[in-house]
Amino acid sequence: MKAKKTRRNFLITSMAVAGSIVAADSLQFHSSDAAKTPVSMPERVLGRTGVKVPLLGLGGASTKTPLDKEDRERDALAIIERALELGIRYFDTAASYGTNEIYLGKVLPSYRSKVFLTSKTYEKDRDGMWRELERSLKRLNTDYLDLWQLHSVASPEHVEKIFSANGGIKALEEAKEQKLVRFVGITGHHEPEVIVEAMRRYPFHTTLIPINAADKHHARPFLSSVLPLARQQNVGVIAMKVPAYGKLFQSSGLTGMQQAMSYTLSQAGVHCCIISADDVKQLEENVKVARAFEQLSNTQLAAIEERTAKIWQDSTFYRAWT
Repeated sequence: MKAKKTRRNFLITSMAVAGSIVAADSLQFHSSDAAKTPVSMPERVLGRTGVKVPLLGLGGASTKTPLDKEDRERDALAIIERALELGIRYFDTAASYGTNEIYLGKVLPSYRSKVFLTSKTYEKDRDGMWRELERSLKRLNTDYLDLWQLHSVASPEHVEKIFSANGGIKALEEAKEQKLVRFVGITGHHEPEVIVEAMRRYPFHTTLIPINAADKHHARPFLSSVLPLARQQNVGVIAMKVPAYGKLFQSSGLTGMQQAMSYTLSQAGVHCCIISADDVKQLEENVKVARAFEQLSNTQLAAIEERTAKIWQDSTFYRAWT
């Protein structure tokens, strides 16, 4: 099926709400939306996208969050709605995140022009990616994504497939041309050099990578490999695995989310981070930390790194995932 035909059939049959793509730097609330206007949160420009995003975005999947659980709809919707009230406008999801796209599609349509909505695809070939994009748009009840990402690019083989004759780069290009996506990105938490190689081959707008104090001790850290190239290319950097699924908070580790998030957001070149929430209370605590963020000094960063020196191997278990 050709891409343009895919789009035409999708637009005819989709239940997505109508909505135009807002300007790159225009995600502000209007006075008529006063009743819905959330409390502000510090923002940064997401690289060369030109879009201002809050320091904290809502992650769509984790071990305990209800956002990707089929039997937790009420809890999931409560978290999404509270996130909007608290000023979160970056929402992270993926085609593989269970019911998360469906839940977001029940809440976000009426806020669509005011949120930065992202999704991902594990597929690496053009046709497979088109199928997942069409499904994601229908589930999310929208006619475009702000950011569409290649999900978990983990090996040289993935890179070669993406850039092959019928590779995923073609789907990214076609989706941008047809205005189904505004920006495109690449994600990965396995091997930083794989992300670097892909970034050298294609001008991605963003990259989503693990940035935390434990990764600093790894033999192949993302901090010293991907971040310098991202800064050079003005690529937007979204940090994930900020608390390493809570592993950073084990005995002798970090004292809490304030240390974890502050360390991540103090890294040069990081624009924002995404963290999931197990419940509304945890979400509120995370937002409180993001609102109070202050840049850490080199001495403070080093002290946090020292606290993870003995737990980094256990805390970077996700590096084995492919």
